[in-house]
Amino acid sequence: MPLPFELALALRYLRPKRTFVSIITLICIAGVMLGVAVLIIVISVMTGFDRQLRDQLIGFSAHLRIEQRGRPIADWRTLMQRISTDSRVRGVSPYIDVPVLIETESAGSNPTTFGTIIRGIDPVLENRTASFTNRIVEGDGRLTPKSVIVGYALADNRGIRVGDRIAVYSPAAFSRLKSAHDQARKAGKREPEELMLAEDYRVRGLADFGLNDLNANLIIASLADAQDLGGQSEGVQGLKVMLKNPDMAGTEAMQRNLQTRLGPAFNVVTWLQESRDFLNALATEKTVMFFILFFIVIVAAFGIMSALITFVVQKTREIGMLKALGASPMSVAFLFLSQSLIVGVMGVASGFVLGRVALAYRNEFLQLMNRLTGFNLFPPSIYQFRELPAQIVTSDVVIICSVSLLSCLIAGLVPAIRAAWLQPVEALRHE
Repeated sequence: MPLPFELALALRYLRPKRTFVSIITLICIAGVMLGVAVLIIVISVMTGFDRQLRDQLIGFSAHLRIEQRGRPIADWRTLMQRISTDSRVRGVSPYIDVPVLIETESAGSNPTTFGTIIRGIDPVLENRTASFTNRIVEGDGRLTPKSVIVGYALADNRGIRVGDRIAVYSPAAFSRLKSAHDQARKAGKREPEELMLAEDYRVRGLADFGLNDLNANLIIASLADAQDLGGQSEGVQGLKVMLKNPDMAGTEAMQRNLQTRLGPAFNVVTWLQESRDFLNALATEKTVMFFILFFIVIVAAFGIMSALITFVVQKTREIGMLKALGASPMSVAFLFLSQSLIVGVMGVASGFVLGRVALAYRNEFLQLMNRLTGFNLFPPSIYQFRELPAQIVTSDVVIICSVSLLSCLIAGLVPAIRAAWLQPVEALRHE
């Protein structure tokens, strides 16, 4: 089927030649290509960053967190059973966070002392709310008595290796020391009897908890060991709840339902409430970046408009001959809109391909830039991830490509209208 003469003529005019207009056309295509590619890359990276951050937050902290106001949960097993009866709940697991002071005794490095958090978990119950076993990167990861799993970044910073022993100074140990001093004073003694202040723990494995803050500050121990360190007897600090439908995790309805069932003595917090400000900042930044970077496409559209206006001026004689032969103003306008459409389609298509290729090799390019510049352009301590995340969302790509193509078409309206209303007599007056 032959092409309409307007489209065929537009393609012929755009055929690469060693002319000023052809060079400008190629520059316009390159402008649209770069604008679309940059938009796809940036929006996909920011979307991937947001999605991966959400997955890591949910994966480690679960959807809901339940704590008793002002004190540990003593009868937590009964509470777990009550919560588990809800058909919307997939799993429940207990946890205890204990602030401790650690003294390393690793071979091959100087001993160091630092403060951190030990989280006590039940490995069997933990796998109902988070894939704990999949986070081990070195060692066997078994939480036997007096053993710990250390975040890989913390281990790297402090020179801790699998098999090392660490001394743990806990709040319970300091409380026992104070109590012993008080009792010695009352008994008229200057010093208390010998008291063990620190407890030795063996490092059984290193883990990647997903977020750099957790990897650099968290140690995992068994629930029983954490209870001893925190002096909480059989109680736990709280319960983590994982839902079958993740979309319900941030809803106030689910939170109110659990709050009503448990009563005012308990506090129910969703993962979204704990990270709302940070996630809202990411969403706002993504929107702002879209509008800022879209100006690249706007600049390319102005380039298309400038090129077509120049083209109309150069083709004034041909336009006059077309009209003299019976071409309607609509046909002439469609001729130049077709040029704008072809430039837009070529620019958007090439930008889409360039964006996909850049996203596929984003981490390799990042490593190359790190080597060339000598700087870490994506430090995990700031961005939380070791690699640059990205996720291509079809709706985002469709919006970027559609709006960019529409901008190119709008840019062709002014020269198309000018050419459409050009009178044949005026066009051929000097011929």
